[in-house]
Amino acid sequence: MDFLNKIVGYINDALYSYILIIILVLGGLYFTLRTKLVQFRKLGEQVRSVSEKSEGKGVSSFQALMVSTASRVGTGNIIGVSTALILGGFGSVFWMWVIALIGAASAFIESTLAQIFKKRGAEGSFGGPAYYIEAAFKKRWLGVVFAVLLMLTYGVGFNMLASFNLQDTFSGFEFYKENENIAPWMIGGIIAVLVAYCLIGGGKRIASVTGVLVPIMGVAYIIVAVVIVAINYKAMPSVFKTVFSEAFDFEAIFGGFAGSCVMYGIKRGLFSNEAGVGSAPNASAAANVKHPVKQGLVQVLSVFIDTILICSATAFMCMSSGLDASSFVNANGDALAATYVQESLKATLGDFGPIFITVAMVLFAFTTLLGNLFYVDKCWTYLFKREPSKRFMLIYRIVASLLIFVGAGLSAGLLWNVADVLMGLMAVINVPVIIILGKYAIRALKDYERQRKEGKKPTFKAKDIDLPFETDYWN
Repeated sequence: MDFLNKIVGYINDALYSYILIIILVLGGLYFTLRTKLVQFRKLGEQVRSVSEKSEGKGVSSFQALMVSTASRVGTGNIIGVSTALILGGFGSVFWMWVIALIGAASAFIESTLAQIFKKRGAEGSFGGPAYYIEAAFKKRWLGVVFAVLLMLTYGVGFNMLASFNLQDTFSGFEFYKENENIAPWMIGGIIAVLVAYCLIGGGKRIASVTGVLVPIMGVAYIIVAVVIVAINYKAMPSVFKTVFSEAFDFEAIFGGFAGSCVMYGIKRGLFSNEAGVGSAPNASAAANVKHPVKQGLVQVLSVFIDTILICSATAFMCMSSGLDASSFVNANGDALAATYVQESLKATLGDFGPIFITVAMVLFAFTTLLGNLFYVDKCWTYLFKREPSKRFMLIYRIVASLLIFVGAGLSAGLLWNVADVLMGLMAVINVPVIIILGKYAIRALKDYERQRKEGKKPTFKAKDIDLPFETDYWN
């Protein structure tokens, strides 16, 4: 296991030290300029688009937002941020913000493309990167490679990691310490059963559950963060000073880039907001909207909710506590991320702190598991060129639940590295493709803006952007 972890770690460092930094940052900047800062200047439209109701079959913009936010807003927002603070320093928070603000433009492009190229199904529309990848290159094999990577990333890597992070949150409680050999498996078993129940209900049950849990947990989490920051307001000037001084300490950054705040900020920021990775478009394609740009704008809002609100909330709760983040490392060099968050909240809120963060982690992890498997469902449809049989989906969902159970008892370091590598490979395929196809999303944006200026309620037709591909919708 140690040997495997080292090999995966080397691949991980190569991806995030060179390749991903170049394609994510340059890709995000390219789309930011081409869309004329759409992620900032269309903030009002983003909020307005969420309220659009679904007409006919399919899910609404709000439900699609909740599914994608459920996947984004998860253990990465708590454990991922905590890990970045421990191993990368406070400066990693700044680079999380940067990758989110820039990457939001990529999220707009990929989700708009998912809407343009979506397919018609029995229960509404479906689609995602695999479909627009096949359209761009006329090569189904590349779409298959992406679909398989997504399934491994979300159905295996991320879900096993989420399961581990969830059970690890209980490690500070007495019942866990007294039964540390079996407690992870017990907790993993319970969460696996609950996930299986929701999965057997299909995509609509997933959308319904996440639509209720995500807003509740998100609002509660931000409120507690605001309370903690208010209590620790005297520490905030020092916190901001440290964030910016470490973020621009280039001597330290280039002296050990693999462990720098830049790399951890990008890794954990990408893990959390997923902009450019090609995951959220699978939820976007399921939304029933009259113009693809509306769902692109909705996904920009999801990135902001994830990183600017939830990730920042975790960071400020921890950084304002006064605890030394670098001291929360075990003998193997792994970050004691859950312990750091719990102790940070305990330092401010007393015994209520660890209880609150445990409840938050349970809800965050649970909705992450559901959101991730919603994406995997759509990939099965792509691979089979039709919706799989109920028997097949039942078997798959049982296996998916078993993987969640197994993940609860594995090594955190290996799970983080595997998840990072798989997600990185998705981005390596997705970003170049959306750069190639991005002109159609940009034309769609101009079409949307033109209709808004004319006082119309925007509706979309493929011929209006000279789309040279056949589509199931927009004709």
